[in-house]
Amino acid sequence: MQLHEEIRALVQALTPVDELEARHRAECLAWLAGTDDIFRREKPRIPSPHLVAYFLLYDETDRSVLLVDHRNAGRWLPSGGHVEPGEHPVETVRREVLEELGVPAVFHPRFGERPTFLTVSRTTGSPAEQHVDVTLWFVLSGSRSQEFVPDLGEFRDVRWWTPQEVAAAAPATVEPHLGRMLGKLVSLTGG
Repeated sequence: MQLHEEIRALVQALTPVDELEARHRAECLAWLAGTDDIFRREKPRIPSPHLVAYFLLYDETDRSVLLVDHRNAGRWLPSGGHVEPGEHPVETVRREVLEELGVPAVFHPRFGERPTFLTVSRTTGSPAEQHVDVTLWFVLSGSRSQEFVPDLGEFRDVRWWTPQEVAAAAPATVEPHLGRMLGKLVSLTGG
């Protein structure tokens, strides 16, 4: 129960960037108040909703973020994954960055080990696989010169994207909330 309360406190501490994030935050807090079963227990969707942690490696020199071309999702996304039963979302970020990119997590000093953004989204895919992800977005420090060992079983490619490139991308090719998150990130870092 302590972990559940820590997660609720992380969500409560978020300052929404817009009305949609405020709605998602309210939905998430209501969900957390109504259930103790917040972790995915059976792939792909049991229970729905369940908790996910994304992380953006952020290079402040040009405000770019590292995205992955995710094979299953069929679009460019931040790295991340499902929060395992009993796992703190910060530990999910640490585990996933090593598994997916082969580097240790270095949390951005401005945000520390707290999420910066929150989304509640229905996944794509077949009706039997669709479910709702409650996603906490974390920011890690990164650099375009950094070397990665990406999980090419999970990703077709990885690359750095500037906010302008994300804005110019066809909407179906990138994570739907990414532009809003980048706008929030740039405003919070003074970019």
